Amino acid sequence: MSQQNKVTKGQKFFSRITSVRVWVKVISYIVLTLVAAFTIVPFLWTLATSLKGPNESIFSMPPSLIPKELTFDNFVEVWNTLPIPLYLWNSVIITFFGMLLPMAIATLAGFPLARMNFKGRNVIFIIILATMMIPTEATMIPIYLILNKMQLLDTYTGVILPTAVNAFGIFLMRQAFLSIPKEVEESAMLDGANPFQIWWNILLPMVRPMLATLGILSFIAAWNSFLWPLIILKGEDKIPLTLGLYKLDAAFEASTRQVATGSIIALIPIIIVFLVLQRHFVDSATSSSVKG
Repeated sequence: MSQQNKVTKGQKFFSRITSVRVWVKVISYIVLTLVAAFTIVPFLWTLATSLKGPNESIFSMPPSLIPKELTFDNFVEVWNTLPIPLYLWNSVIITFFGMLLPMAIATLAGFPLARMNFKGRNVIFIIILATMMIPTEATMIPIYLILNKMQLLDTYTGVILPTAVNAFGIFLMRQAFLSIPKEVEESAMLDGANPFQIWWNILLPMVRPMLATLGILSFIAAWNSFLWPLIILKGEDKIPLTLGLYKLDAAFEASTRQVATGSIIALIPIIIVFLVLQRHFVDSATSSSVKG
C-alpha cells in the first residue's frame, strides 16, 4: 500500500512539473507574440501609409493598417522626383565593400587570434576589444582630417575605408574559430596543409553561419549609414539612398506619405538579404547556444 502511495505521489509530482512547463511555454509564446506585434506594427503602419491615397487619413485613431484604396502613386511620384536609381547604385557600391571588407578582415584577423600561438596575442585581442568602448563620434574629426590629407573626401573610399575594420566582427569570428576542435586542424597539418589552406579550405566553411551573421550585420550597418556619408560626401552623384531620401522633406514639404514610401524603398533590400541569409543566421544562433 505504501508503495502505491509513493507511485501516486510521484505521478502527481511529475504531472505538476509538466503542467508548469506547459504554462511557462504558453506564457513565453504570449510574451513573444506581443513583442513581435509591438515591433511589426510601426512597419505595417509605414507600409500602409505609403499605399494610401491623398484622400485617406493617415493619422486616424486607432491607426488604420489596411488602406481603403490601394495605390502605388506615392512610389511613382518619389521615383520620378528623386534620382532613385542613382542613389540605389551608390548604396550598392558602398554596401558591397562595406560588407565585404569587414568580413574579409575579421576572418583574417580572427584566425590567428584563435588558432595561432604567438607572443602578445592576448594583449592584441584586448586592445582590439578596447576600441569598442570608444564612441564613434569621438573618432570622426581625426578620421576626417586624415582623409582630407589623403584627398579622399567626397569619394566612395572615404566612406568605406573607416568602417573596413570592425572590432566586433573580429571578436565574433575569433569566437567562431575557437569553437572548432583542435583535432580538425591537427589532422589537416598531418596531411601537409599549410595555415592558409587550413583557413580557407577547412575552417572557413565550418564557420559559414557566423560569417553570414557578420555579413547581415555589416550589410545593415553599411546600407543604413547616414551621418558619415553626410560628412564626407559633398556631390550629388555619390550620395547613397539613405542620404538621398533625406531630401524628401524639401521635395515634398515633409509629406508623410512620400517619406514613408522612401523608407519602404530603402527597407526592401534589407528584407531581401535577410530572407536569403536567415537560414545561416538561425544556424549561427543555434550552434552558439549549443556550444555555450
